Amino acid sequence: MNTKLWAVDKGDPIKYSYPQIMEAASLLKENEVVAFPTETVYGLGANALSDQAVLKIFEAKGRPSDNPLIVHISKMEQLTELVDNVNVPESAHQLMNAFWPGPLTLVLPKKEGVSQYVTAGLETLAIRMPDHAVARALIETSGLPLAAPSANLSGKPSPTTAQHVEEDLIHRIAGIVDGGATGVGLESTVVDCTTETPMILRPGGVTKEELERVVGNVDVDPALFSQEELHKPKSPGMKYTHYAPIAPVYLVEGSASFMEQTIKEARLKGRKVGVLATEETIGQIQTTEIIAISCGTQKDLATVASQLYDGLRAFNATEVDVIFSETFPRTGVGAAIMNRLEKAAGHKFIK
Repeated sequence: MNTKLWAVDKGDPIKYSYPQIMEAASLLKENEVVAFPTETVYGLGANALSDQAVLKIFEAKGRPSDNPLIVHISKMEQLTELVDNVNVPESAHQLMNAFWPGPLTLVLPKKEGVSQYVTAGLETLAIRMPDHAVARALIETSGLPLAAPSANLSGKPSPTTAQHVEEDLIHRIAGIVDGGATGVGLESTVVDCTTETPMILRPGGVTKEELERVVGNVDVDPALFSQEELHKPKSPGMKYTHYAPIAPVYLVEGSASFMEQTIKEARLKGRKVGVLATEETIGQIQTTEIIAISCGTQKDLATVASQLYDGLRAFNATEVDVIFSETFPRTGVGAAIMNRLEKAAGHKFIK
């Protein structure tokens, strides 16, 4: 398959890049799959109402079909077409008002009409309204709700640039809309609003603390802390290893000196070591003959979130055979960072 590439102006895609958006939207209406940028990561979009289109997502990604997808909308009118409004709790409306458009996905009771492959056979639907001009323009122009997981091969680090999408999916999908690098860098927070107390199924761009300022108490699904695979996950990211580069990842919990000791022990065993860490930690490591990639600064964990996947992917162009990663506090955006790192490492810690 020839994959079409469109460069879209970051400022106003309707004004400056309407022909590109129109062409991409026409492919979506023909039940093809098109990658596009959001404020979190690049998504792999297809008509959420078509079994044929949605199955192409799973085929392109090599994604297990029991892993549900998130549907992306551009306006509230689309929500009423997809969700059973009668049973939407007040907490969900409060969260929509506070965080939509934005990096927040809500799990709500679904209506008929959405492809069965989007929901993986569940009676609920994960849905969000992205805060990205290109994404919103594409959804609006296509006139379709778009099912859109991250635009990468299943299990690999999510893409934060169009180049990442090309590395994984060139010739596997119909097109890629290049809108530049994404902002948040981690997938959306997923909150189940069908439970009595809203429950985080996946931490992401909106933190637990921010959610609780709007709706009060918010639970965290215990499955996030389990290494066991779920039988029927209600959200993407709850099942299977994700976000992993080629070399195995180990999470090193301790000081910079402990990281250096861990590196030295691996080097004595003849291993080629990669280190993913903040500027501060890398600056304290004296060991040579390692490949160190910075993922932001401890002073602002948002920089770590935005650079995490790019850092993990960068090791694939090296010859390292083990990657040691710094760990982070599990508060604020740190909870989302650690969730992704634990998935990438398969929960392997060195303490």
